[in-house]
Amino acid sequence: MATDRTAASTPRVLLITGASRGIGAATARLAAREGWDVAVNYGRQAAAAEAVADEVRALGRRAIAVQADVADEAQVLAMFARVHETLGPLGGLVNNAGIVAMKARVDEMDTARWQRMLAVNVLGSWICAREAVKAMSTRHGGAGGAIVNLSSVAATLGAPGMYVDYASAKGAIDAFTLGLAREVATEGVRVNAVRPGIIDTEIHAESGDAQRAFKSADVIPMRRPGTADEVAQAIVWLLSPAASYVTGEVLTVSGGR
Repeated sequence: MATDRTAASTPRVLLITGASRGIGAATARLAAREGWDVAVNYGRQAAAAEAVADEVRALGRRAIAVQADVADEAQVLAMFARVHETLGPLGGLVNNAGIVAMKARVDEMDTARWQRMLAVNVLGSWICAREAVKAMSTRHGGAGGAIVNLSSVAATLGAPGMYVDYASAKGAIDAFTLGLAREVATEGVRVNAVRPGIIDTEIHAESGDAQRAFKSADVIPMRRPGTADEVAQAIVWLLSPAASYVTGEVLTVSGGR
């Protein structure tokens, strides 16, 4: 069976943003089982990030926990430099870091909320992807690799009365994924996204309802929320040589929603 030409030589070093909990942490654990060394990025939860890194090491892979606010370009550049210096050339990026805010209508939101939402969820993903392309693209002397962005089913639904700002940011991620994928398609870099539905993670508490995932079961055809591990399976598959002919796609993991 034909495989990606760069697969054999692609470095097995993976950077996951926002990996101290939830989907990011689940992805770190699964990626380690699949042979990746992992850089566990975090914003504030240093102890949690170190715990995830310890789990990766326990699985026989190298790991570091590295702090950076992805919306801060200087911090992102320092993070990429540290990953390269400590683990070696990058082979994969998972743009997982993201935020939501308290449930609100658009006419109740202020500009500061929108600016922070877009800074983390859109600008942060763009800065990290740009640096990953510089590290991995054959145009820049890299050996190839893969980028997986985290979108959301909210991008297709709009999230009215809850967080239209978040949905809008994730809609931007969908467009960015397609454009970047086509831009670097001949440079050994594949770019895809995963679009989770309602997943049982800590993020729901940030919107004011920690039990939202389970309260929403009736609107999910499978009648249950997903798990972080189920989303991680999709992410790690997209990173792998098994997805060598897949780029510019958004894979929905939503229980049919």
